[in-house]
Amino acid sequence: MVVSVREKQGVVVFTVQGEMVGGPDATQVSEKIRSLLEQGKRKFLIDMEKVEWMNSSGLGILIASLTTVKNHQGQLKLLHVRKKPMELLQITKLDRVFEVFEDEGEAIASFVG
Repeated sequence: MVVSVREKQGVVVFTVQGEMVGGPDATQVSEKIRSLLEQGKRKFLIDMEKVEWMNSSGLGILIASLTTVKNHQGQLKLLHVRKKPMELLQITKLDRVFEVFEDEGEAIASFVG
């Protein structure tokens, strides 16, 4: 899994490529989020357009990230979730926990504060 970070209109956009299956990558994502939270960032969008596969560890990455961000009064949303990862979110009912968007502009506009 490769993660790149950029900022657009005050929203930190994580672009994830490859498979979300945990391991050292999970630490990489959580460390980046913690660092950005320490810098005062509170709006996060995870672009999953290039994620074709995700297992329970990948779900764990998303849940841990959401929990960390919410504990710092922030917001975390998902963008471009492909079919297989979306099926996993639906099976686990996490599609009700995460806001999921297909359009980056709409996602960015949805952040409050």
